[in-house]
Amino acid sequence: MNKLVFWFLSLTRRTKAAILIAVDSVLVMSALWVAFSLRLGELYILKGDIWILFCLSPILAVPIFIRFGLYRAIIRYIGGRAIWAIFQAISLYIVIFTVVAFQTKLGMVPRTVPALNWLVLLFFIGGSRFIARWWLADVYSGLVSNTANLGCTKNVIIYGAGHAGVQLASALECGKEFESFAFIDDDKLLHKQKVNGLRIYSMTALAYLIEKYQITDVLLAIPSASRARRSEIIRLLEPYPVHVRTIPGMSDIAQGKIKFDEVQEVDIADLLGRDAVIPDQSLLSANITNKVVMVTGAGGSIGSELCRQIIALQPAKVILFERNEFALYSIDKELRQAIIVMAVCEFEIIPILGSVIDELRLKKVCRAFNVQTIYHAAAYKHVPMVEHNPGEAVKNNVLGTLCLAQAAISCHVETFVLISTDKAVRPTNTMGATKRFAELVLQGLSLEEGHNTRFTMVRFGNVLGSSGSVILLFREQIARGGPVTVTDPRIIRYFMTIPEAAQLVIQAGAMGQGGDVFVLDMGEPIKIVDLAKRMIHLSGLEVKDELHPEGEVEIVFTGLRPGEKLYEELLIGDNVSGTTHCRIMRAEEDIIPWSKLNEQLDRLKQAIEHDDCLAMRAILTESVSGFVPQCEVSDWLWLAERDLK
Repeated sequence: MNKLVFWFLSLTRRTKAAILIAVDSVLVMSALWVAFSLRLGELYILKGDIWILFCLSPILAVPIFIRFGLYRAIIRYIGGRAIWAIFQAISLYIVIFTVVAFQTKLGMVPRTVPALNWLVLLFFIGGSRFIARWWLADVYSGLVSNTANLGCTKNVIIYGAGHAGVQLASALECGKEFESFAFIDDDKLLHKQKVNGLRIYSMTALAYLIEKYQITDVLLAIPSASRARRSEIIRLLEPYPVHVRTIPGMSDIAQGKIKFDEVQEVDIADLLGRDAVIPDQSLLSANITNKVVMVTGAGGSIGSELCRQIIALQPAKVILFERNEFALYSIDKELRQAIIVMAVCEFEIIPILGSVIDELRLKKVCRAFNVQTIYHAAAYKHVPMVEHNPGEAVKNNVLGTLCLAQAAISCHVETFVLISTDKAVRPTNTMGATKRFAELVLQGLSLEEGHNTRFTMVRFGNVLGSSGSVILLFREQIARGGPVTVTDPRIIRYFMTIPEAAQLVIQAGAMGQGGDVFVLDMGEPIKIVDLAKRMIHLSGLEVKDELHPEGEVEIVFTGLRPGEKLYEELLIGDNVSGTTHCRIMRAEEDIIPWSKLNEQLDRLKQAIEHDDCLAMRAILTESVSGFVPQCEVSDWLWLAERDLK
């Protein structure tokens, strides 16, 4: 039997189709003989010219079966649509056969024979397909698993017995990685019912099911549930020794980013338990729809998400400005594919390689394409990396913002939105200080007369899944078996999803009158060590510590890195007011007059030219309120040159 399975699967499609046609021909004649026997109540013996009708039956049936695609379907994956095709094909065949039988009068054919023939043939053809499906799919899957000696099939429970859960269970049947044993659902009316042969249980039965079936994974099939509800379910599952995963969102499936039956790690955004606020459409479209929009740092985490949301708002053109060639290529390719999938009106996407410190190129780009709105997301943001290369951070984050702002004024750009950070508030590191200085540059320019460019700054905390995100680091470390590294057990951070942050940035930018600093409501701060523990638990593992020495993954505290704070703030002072949006606030910050700030910028340029890190730090300390460096100057190059002297 095993050899026969492998032999059949190794045949070409044409050979398999030929075998099926031969089998169906025999089944068609057999069904007709059974119909006669049932009608007459005895084993039928062919008499007279009736044999011609028997020989004619497969000649009539096979072309119809071919036309309805019965030999194109892959039998291992046959489903409801294939059964419908079989039903239609057999029904059409019986109609044609009946007409031929009664018109040609080839022997005596009782009137009930066609109806009996239809029933028997439906049973024969449909049944043969399902026997083959079992033989080729289930038996073959078992053979492959045993032959490969994989031993890696995961026993799973599906949380959610709705449409998505049923589809997931059906999809998993065709694979070898997961074997489904039950559904869990909150609907009491569904409990003790069965779907696809799987029983539906309540949440209270989970511990019993895990022990009985040796469950390793729980798959969440609740794509329509609110984020708050998903967070609640995840918290209920967290104490159990199972790996919690989820199916992708419907938007990702529709856009072709991922297949339905691909399971993912739980979205950390679900752990926050906060549903996004419905955006104000008028604010979203104000600076984008039918306008020429430029995004700097277009290939970065925030820049790329801004681009994704911008193209959905029907701009006239989108200028992608990026210094990293591969990042620019990737986002350009993604956006062009997204436009096709979204079926929106065509508009130009123009990828431009360049640096924000090249003011001449910036002016040429703004003038050539008549840019109306700029979202400035280009920045060096990795705190320890910036601390070891402060000169480049000052050049890119401060002077780059100055160059872009001056280009915007020169080319009469209407709106300029700076993506800032909570690390700009009373900074302890160079990155935060440079971002606050960039804010001061725009605030100073906004007070200058002679231009109509509106400068707006939007300040927010960490975004989930961005490059350098602690979330990605934790996932990598857990996948390797640990240890998971946390800098300090007391460290806390604000978190927001990238799409939500980008959406709020666009809306805040539309509110600005000039020189505004907006801060986003980041919700409650999260303790990083608690986040690490939750991610370990949701991976089906136990934290290894003094209380649980048998645990699999250890958490190691490494100490604060250069420039790192225990907690971040969003406001420098208490002077804050609300806006028309519940998640966006306006901060009233101190502004340095442009005449004084311009002097500081000249000094900063000279310090950069001479690689004078001490002078750079002194200027930042003088200009940025609350800047108290946490560590000594740690520029690798400056330290190496100092040692040489």
